[in-house]
Amino acid sequence: MKWILKTFNELTLKEFHDIIQLRLDIFVVEQDCPYLDLDGKDFKAYHFFGQLDDGSEKIVAYTRIFAPGDYFKEASIGRVVVHADYRKDGIGFQLMEKSAEQISILFKVDVIKIGAQLYLKNFYESLGFKKIGEGYLEDGIPHIYMIKK
Repeated sequence: MKWILKTFNELTLKEFHDIIQLRLDIFVVEQDCPYLDLDGKDFKAYHFFGQLDDGSEKIVAYTRIFAPGDYFKEASIGRVVVHADYRKDGIGFQLMEKSAEQISILFKVDVIKIGAQLYLKNFYESLGFKKIGEGYLEDGIPHIYMIKK
């Protein structure tokens, strides 16, 4: 797995296409949740993704990373997605750990806030996140805010 961090302007058209395709495949098709993925926040996010190193350059894991103040007061990770064929390989854990490392390097902070789908609460807790506040619905899916300090 090759891990890559880019700003929006550094992404190639193919990379952006493949990222959007992965996000739509999971968030819209797999989760049966029609929502507006292109929310205008891709422009200010860092795009962190894992590509297979088998020569195909297939993107199989992805997050958006935000500086403190760009999404929440704290730094943030969002649009966390791993291709269905690679979820049993521990790539989700690697993706989140490496995304947190990028936040520490880029912004010199360790506090991270996320808006997580409720069914993934245990996954995020295993990475050190703790639930804060009340739950909420986003696009008809139960979510919770979580923070890691």
